[in-house]
Amino acid sequence: MDISTATSLWDELSGTQSDPDLWVVGATGLVALAAVVSQPVWRVARNAITIAHEGGHGLVALLTGRQLTGIRLHSDTSGLTVSRGKPYGLGMILTAVAGYTAPPLLGLGGAALLGAGRITLLLWLATALLLAMLVMIRNAYGAVTEVVTGAVFVLVSWLTGPQVQAAFAYVVVWFLLLGGVRPAFELQAKRRYGGAGDSDADQLARLTHTPAGLWLFLFHAVSLCSLAGGGRWLLGL
Repeated sequence: MDISTATSLWDELSGTQSDPDLWVVGATGLVALAAVVSQPVWRVARNAITIAHEGGHGLVALLTGRQLTGIRLHSDTSGLTVSRGKPYGLGMILTAVAGYTAPPLLGLGGAALLGAGRITLLLWLATALLLAMLVMIRNAYGAVTEVVTGAVFVLVSWLTGPQVQAAFAYVVVWFLLLGGVRPAFELQAKRRYGGAGDSDADQLARLTHTPAGLWLFLFHAVSLCSLAGGGRWLLGL
């Protein structure tokens, strides 16, 4: 890569793009909302939330000094992240917290980038994170899911115009914000009927000797606050 090409690439990444019309922002939000509330669509689209969920576990495990051994994504949209280290302590607690909080916080970060006009940067960062996570995937379904998702980002980034890129970026961020709210309610419903006994909330309860409901409240608070804050940035309020 010569200097002029590198400079051009850097200018594209560091530059800002014009915001789409407000109706586009609203329309992309409605598309994302439809994907979250429609059960048949959610059954497929939830894979993206699982990627963010397990990626959150993996990233925080690495940041807290644990050894990340692998991530699995399953066809029922569940996932598993395995790391080695002390089975207790702050690192383990933060790793467990990171799952349900990762999708809405990623959405909040994405909303901040879009609010600043960094559409191209957001698409490239998302692609880089997907590629980094692919290295740690340890099952075929997970690898295919990662490759397909990453390919969509690459194709949109390279083969479409600014308006399509903007619409795609807004759909993705709205989906992370809105889709980040639903899993905590699903977990709460499962626990009400005696299911999900080894959920992140239950693991945190055992690690901290506090009620699992306290951690459910935290998941709800993070997702709803992220939606409120991210929505304001996206709508330019």
